[in-house]
Amino acid sequence: MIIQDVINLLEEFAPLAYAEDFDNVGLLVGHKNTKLSGVLVTLDTLESVVDEAIENNYNLIVSFHPIIFKGLKKITEKTYVERVILKAIKNDIAIYAIHTALDNAFQGVNDAICNQLELVNKHILIPQNQTIKKLTTFVPKEEAEILRNALFKAGAGNIGNYSNCSFNTEGIGTFMGNEMSSPTKGLKGNTHKEEETQISVTYSKHLESSILKTLFQTHSYEEVAYEITTLENKNQHIGMGMVAELKAPMEELAFLNYLKTKMNVTHIRHSALLGKPIKNIAVLGGSGSFAIEAAKASGAQVFITSDLKYHDFFTAENELILADIGHFESEQFTKNILVAFLIKKITNFAVVLSKTHTNPVKYF
Repeated sequence: MIIQDVINLLEEFAPLAYAEDFDNVGLLVGHKNTKLSGVLVTLDTLESVVDEAIENNYNLIVSFHPIIFKGLKKITEKTYVERVILKAIKNDIAIYAIHTALDNAFQGVNDAICNQLELVNKHILIPQNQTIKKLTTFVPKEEAEILRNALFKAGAGNIGNYSNCSFNTEGIGTFMGNEMSSPTKGLKGNTHKEEETQISVTYSKHLESSILKTLFQTHSYEEVAYEITTLENKNQHIGMGMVAELKAPMEELAFLNYLKTKMNVTHIRHSALLGKPIKNIAVLGGSGSFAIEAAKASGAQVFITSDLKYHDFFTAENELILADIGHFESEQFTKNILVAFLIKKITNFAVVLSKTHTNPVKYF
């Protein structure tokens, strides 16, 4: 097994196509074709984490946060980032970061928070736009079923809870040889008309390369006529944050104590209590001030997130309680998701949760 094999599994779970544009995800250090010796999973890649990998002969670190985020002009060991990179390179250790790809995954960061709080009826807080695409193509009528099934096998045709969905229209196409051409162009030479089916299928954007590869391999035309459009439909299974419900309502103070216990936190910074029972909860691991308005619109009584500034708390506007539990604290269970997933997929190599505590914030 090589490092690329692990990357393929991770990107099956949380495709990088859904990471935010500002992010730096994927393989940051190392060679993808290196033979794997073991995987160490962490929230942050620090020098102590690299030391842990060296000590245990793990040559792939899977990190939630990317160690390289801003551009680097020098690598001189002056900063902790430079020291981590140099040590990893010297010891042939690869570093892979998944960050906002996992933030946007339905079973990712926010699902972990919901599971920790035992919430039910989960749905995405801010669904991601422009993630659903539609392929429209034309195929001889007798080949339509073969092409449809091939596209379905490649992952096309899934819409919400539906699968193997396609939209079909029968018609007549004009051809020269094996190449289809528009009747409006006015063909010269030997032309013929053939009954064909127009097939339209939707697919998630990260599948585009495999969908097109399947189309070209399965279609009988030398030059395949097709069109790809990006749909405005919001993807209900990909996006930032999550909204869910408590199994039974709680009073505010009881809920805040419950939150501290379940999330293993000692302090919660919060806006004014409103004297209302808590039932609907919005969560967003990491820095979530940008989602306050979305949390209000969701009907949540509490929005759990981190990194709120002084003036952010005013924006609660007595519509909900803002609860800042800390950045590390909101994401601390994320690495457990990755370990559990990889252990199921990889049985002949060690996949280990890092023992290094990486929270830089201390409380007195």
